[in-house]
Amino acid sequence: MADLSFYKGRRVLVTGHTGFKGSWLCRILEKADAEVVGYSLMPPTEPNLFNLASIEDGMDSIYGDVRDEGHLNELIAQVRPDVIFHLAAQPLVRYSYMEPRLTFETNIMGTVNVLEAIRKTECVSSFVNVTTDKVYLNEETKEAFTEDRPLNGYDPYSNSKSCSDLITQSYRKSFFLNSGCAVSTARAGNVIGGGDFAEDRLVPDCVRAAEAEKTIILRNPYSIRPFQHVMEPLSAYLLLGQKQAEDRKLAGEYNIGPGRGDCVTTGTLADYFCEFWNRDVPEAEALTWRTEGDAGPHEAAFLLLDSTKIRKELGWKPEWNIRRAVEKTCEWEKVRIGGGDVRECLDRQIGEYFDV
Repeated sequence: MADLSFYKGRRVLVTGHTGFKGSWLCRILEKADAEVVGYSLMPPTEPNLFNLASIEDGMDSIYGDVRDEGHLNELIAQVRPDVIFHLAAQPLVRYSYMEPRLTFETNIMGTVNVLEAIRKTECVSSFVNVTTDKVYLNEETKEAFTEDRPLNGYDPYSNSKSCSDLITQSYRKSFFLNSGCAVSTARAGNVIGGGDFAEDRLVPDCVRAAEAEKTIILRNPYSIRPFQHVMEPLSAYLLLGQKQAEDRKLAGEYNIGPGRGDCVTTGTLADYFCEFWNRDVPEAEALTWRTEGDAGPHEAAFLLLDSTKIRKELGWKPEWNIRRAVEKTCEWEKVRIGGGDVRECLDRQIGEYFDV
């Protein structure tokens, strides 16, 4: 578990702070009494967690595009952050087929721009680039990916993240080995949690179906994904940001995923969602799911990460199993749909996870 006291009083820049993961990360950092600065486009959906939970109230929020090199240089020179978490990205596989140029520009040149801005200043001690489990060359062998496996994502999103990962490694070796800045990439699996409103994501689709009192539609219930609650990878990012600042030899590439027993099919995840959602729902109104074919673009059928390295070198391990992750997601979404205090629910779940 990350020592959140490390971030007290530190200036932390989060790119992509208005997104789902960015909003959760900023709120955790706010509760750790960090000086949080965010740089991002406007929230990507309506509604969105950033506004619903009033994340902006405890931080400096700056709107901009990571493709804008000049603006980014000015920001980092002015803010002089100690730690940077780079989450800004075009994060959707299916959308990347519709907008490949935008995806490559954002995910590749956005990373270059952040690294160039860091290279021009001496204030940053720790940089964590958040990539994805989809960076690996996936030959559907059903073996867990280790960090030394080749990177070669298939679709524009996955491939752009492979490039972002490789670029970060190149910058670390070319420019930062003898500097005061430790540079790492974090490859996380599929995340779930309250407040995700993205299109073409399983749990948000489940929530929308439940809210509309409709049946959940699954494209492929047999696809296996390393699902985990959003606070799992965020705790790993925070731990990595801390540990590599204290010991630069720990910088590198890290997988962040659940234990093998918590890597489930999308059908099993939908089963869990229905189970927890239906706890206080009349049987006649119970939520169910069914399969409906979709001639959509290629997506990997099997993804599994081997997280041995981060467990051994940093001491990180998952705290919530997949059932609890789904339960906490349903809890937050029911508070939202019922008109309750979603910020209080967010803070309570953060307190339960981090014991703060």
